[in-house]
Amino acid sequence: MLSALLHVTLPLTFCVMLTRCNLFNAVAVDLTYDHYAERRVDHFPAYLAMPCNSLVNLLYVITGLYWLLRHSDVAEPEQGRYLRQVFAFMSIFYAAVQWTRLAVLQRSPAVLDQWVTLPIFAWVLVWISFIERGPTGWRAWHAAVLELLSVLSYGLALLHERGFEAALGGHVLLAVYKGVRVQVTHGDARTCRYLLLAVLSCSGFVVLKLLDLPLARYWIFQRLTGHFWSKVCDVTQIHFSLCFLTEMTTRTKKTGSKED
Repeated sequence: MLSALLHVTLPLTFCVMLTRCNLFNAVAVDLTYDHYAERRVDHFPAYLAMPCNSLVNLLYVITGLYWLLRHSDVAEPEQGRYLRQVFAFMSIFYAAVQWTRLAVLQRSPAVLDQWVTLPIFAWVLVWISFIERGPTGWRAWHAAVLELLSVLSYGLALLHERGFEAALGGHVLLAVYKGVRVQVTHGDARTCRYLLLAVLSCSGFVVLKLLDLPLARYWIFQRLTGHFWSKVCDVTQIHFSLCFLTEMTTRTKKTGSKED
């Protein structure tokens, strides 16, 4: 668990330091409450100025802790446990990043919020690579290269106003493609259900976030806004992705043991 924690916190700290320099001054980010449908509560402290959009981040922490402290299946290999713990820590720290962004509305946490989204999606690709290659064929440097490429892809945000959206869309499409491919070769009905729920949650995350302001015209989205529900979908996306990936890992481990 310590190695997983270090492998999340050290790159995150490096990214935090980079966002505090002038490198990302040209990146398009939202820095006012006008970009959110939820109304600001002026007499609340800054970290609860938008209470629903702020408190929803606790779901990321709860989900991360659940998977971090979850009892390991006997068939879960050591590398699979590490992959699960990294994903869980990513969820926990992502909550802190998002909450900070809403609390201070400054460029540095706003850029960081965008940036760290990419390696989280890339971790799905890392994990699927482990499932496909198996414990004997997978190497740690595979993960390092994929994550580095993911981090560097945020450079698209410096080249175009919609560069981040392009990078994120590429990550999402590649994760879905790889997920479907590994499901076809290694999955069953249970993993198919997890994959479908993860993809539906991802779709909800994207659509509800984009429609945050238009949906606010309807009373049902005026307190619990589209942005709030997009975060709920994001949490369920993380949860069902972990369900899918851990189940696939234990399945392939059991299959490999039987063949031996």
